[in-house]
Amino acid sequence: NSKLRHVEKDVLIPQIMRERAKELCSDKVQAFTKCCQETGLLMVVKCRQENAALKDCLVGYYTDPLFYEECKTEYLKQREEYRATGIKKKRQKVTSNV
Repeated sequence: NSKLRHVEKDVLIPQIMRERAKELCSDKVQAFTKCCQETGLLMVVKCRQENAALKDCLVGYYTDPLFYEECKTEYLKQREEYRATGIKKKRQKVTSNV
């Protein structure tokens, strides 16, 4: 059954999208984080370029219908597995050694 409830469409799938987009934009996330750590309180002014690059990357994924379908498929697979086993499987995060 691939029918989605309101909470699945509006909350759970976008949550997967955010997690995956952060992983796919990890270089921009790291650049923005580094800039913020180095500049302290002036980060609002000095990290605009890094923030804009990060935002562009994330919004690009959030608005991509193919990316939404990938995440929807991933969610449906997780839901099917949970319904079959009763065990919730945590999503593995990709970690970098930086």
